[in-house]
Amino acid sequence: MFLLLPFDSLVVNLLGISITVLFTLLLVFIIVPAIFGVSFGIRKVYMKTLLKIFQWATLRIERGAKEKNHPLYKPYVNGIIAKEPMSLEEEIKEIRRSGSGKALDTPEFELSDIFYFCRKGIETIMDDEVTKRFSAEELESWNLLSRTNYNFQYISLRLTVLWGLGVLIRYCFLLPLRIALAFTGISLLVTGTTVVGYLPNGRCKDFLSKHVHLMCYRICVRALTAIITYHDRENRPRNGGICVANHTSPIDVIILASDGYYAMVGQIHGGLMGVIQRAMVKACPHVWFERSEVKDRHLVARRLTEHVQDKSKLPILIFPEGTCINNTSVMMFKKGSFEIGATVYPVAIKYDPQFGDAFWNSSKYGMVTYLLRMMTSWAIVCSVWYLPPMTRQPEEDAVQFANRVKSAIARQGGLVDLLWDGGLKREKVKDAFKEEQQKLYSKMIVGNHDDRSRS
Repeated sequence: MFLLLPFDSLVVNLLGISITVLFTLLLVFIIVPAIFGVSFGIRKVYMKTLLKIFQWATLRIERGAKEKNHPLYKPYVNGIIAKEPMSLEEEIKEIRRSGSGKALDTPEFELSDIFYFCRKGIETIMDDEVTKRFSAEELESWNLLSRTNYNFQYISLRLTVLWGLGVLIRYCFLLPLRIALAFTGISLLVTGTTVVGYLPNGRCKDFLSKHVHLMCYRICVRALTAIITYHDRENRPRNGGICVANHTSPIDVIILASDGYYAMVGQIHGGLMGVIQRAMVKACPHVWFERSEVKDRHLVARRLTEHVQDKSKLPILIFPEGTCINNTSVMMFKKGSFEIGATVYPVAIKYDPQFGDAFWNSSKYGMVTYLLRMMTSWAIVCSVWYLPPMTRQPEEDAVQFANRVKSAIARQGGLVDLLWDGGLKREKVKDAFKEEQQKLYSKMIVGNHDDRSRS
């Protein structure tokens, strides 16, 4: 063995002391408070400091742009085309009146009707309200993250130095710290749920399982420096019900599970995710499906119905949109979750993009890349609203009930309520959407002709 030189020995000792101090601070100020669900308020001070820095940077950018005659980039928040809500019949009637002076009483097809469909098609191409829901929400001001907006140009040396300092902090300090916390949380989750899984069923097992889950999810939340504000906690989901929420990111799960205890629903995976799933299901009755079972709607509905009928089992956590939306809107809810007759507990989640964009564009980024972007953001700041429980009315079908719940979530979260299917993120428009417009137009023409014949 080679003897260490005095200098090498000093370096090793300093490194050992640094690691020990770091782990001690990690344990005392993050992991232990997470276990007991308390906070020292460090994250809120951090958030307020960031806000002041962003405000200064924004003022400096505006002043510098004015001095150099650079146009400031302002995203179109409400769309680029002003639209008034009008039905197909009303719009065609307006076109006929302005073009030929005829009313809609004539049942025959008129050439001017084509202009309605041409205009709608051009408007959709210019201002597609579906596609833009699958791209990151743009900010009016720069938050010192180079990936959030590429339209801001060089302004001053101080601003550039500040951005460089932010890169060093995020990648050299926050990223290693967050990776260590994430590793700790996942390791404790797998170990804790596996140990609890060997206990006999009963109150002791349920108690330990609940607190192991909460503890590990809270550590994982701190791995993202997540600052979460929960509203109306008296409406939190209860056993035998279904919790439905709008979907922006895979971390929606830990955002909600760090404040409540849920049964998860999902497809069985391999790799690390499969290890976590197998450990979790030993301690808690989660609902996992094989890949071949996911497409069997009847089997899925039956498994969910069996779960919610047992009032001793945890509420199921479901994201009915089926895909991640960029947190500006809520898209169509799949009706399956609303057909089984359980009490639905709606939850609205709204992220603040100033500190980091939580949206996962799965068609553009893989999971590892996405998590890296999340862990190198300043923080994840969001608000969660628990809405009063809702049940299906006697005159409602599953689709109407789903739309009512979706509207309530959109209204509370300040999101746009859209009827479009989130599946359009990866698929072409279904022929049924096209046929619906054709049916409306033909019904307008043929219906008026039938009325005239009867008269």
